[in-house]
Amino acid sequence: MATDTISRDISRRTGWSLFMGILTAVLGVVMILYPLATAAASTVFLGSVLIIAAVAQLVFAFSSQTAGQFFLKLLLGIFYGIAGICLVAVPGIGVVTLTAMLGAMLIAEAVMETFIAFSLPSGSGRGEFLLNALASLLLGLMIVLQWPISSIWAIGTLVGVAVLFNGVTRALIAGTIRRETHKFDRAIKAA
Repeated sequence: MATDTISRDISRRTGWSLFMGILTAVLGVVMILYPLATAAASTVFLGSVLIIAAVAQLVFAFSSQTAGQFFLKLLLGIFYGIAGICLVAVPGIGVVTLTAMLGAMLIAEAVMETFIAFSLPSGSGRGEFLLNALASLLLGLMIVLQWPISSIWAIGTLVGVAVLFNGVTRALIAGTIRRETHKFDRAIKAA
């Protein structure tokens, strides 16, 4: 009896998780189809987060123990606030700027992963690091060499792909748990 209740509960919860995974994957596809809108929304979201961080830094500034800490936190709060307001007020310029930063970050990641790969002993993940470094380098160069045109697709597409993979992964995990629970129920009933 207890296993029936647990199995029903697991089945109900995985059904909900499966639904949310599919919904998330569909949202990811929509984000990929409309990358500029996705990038603008992501930029506004980031700007909003920076504004919240600015307020927090300003509050923390008044609890500082020294004048140096006070002014540093005050300066950080002002910087975060200006950056956040700019991203929210003019998301188009924010998207272009963030795209350039994304391309540069991917190239820097490729360089760092190459160094990490060659610092590892041969055969202990070096190939995987080099493959990841190559992919990061190619994507970074593709973004930087097409910049500012790449602003139209880069951030929105990458965020959409991340959301799509998150949804697919969630749906696959939920489906596997649900399938294994049904197998377990059949095995218990057969015994």
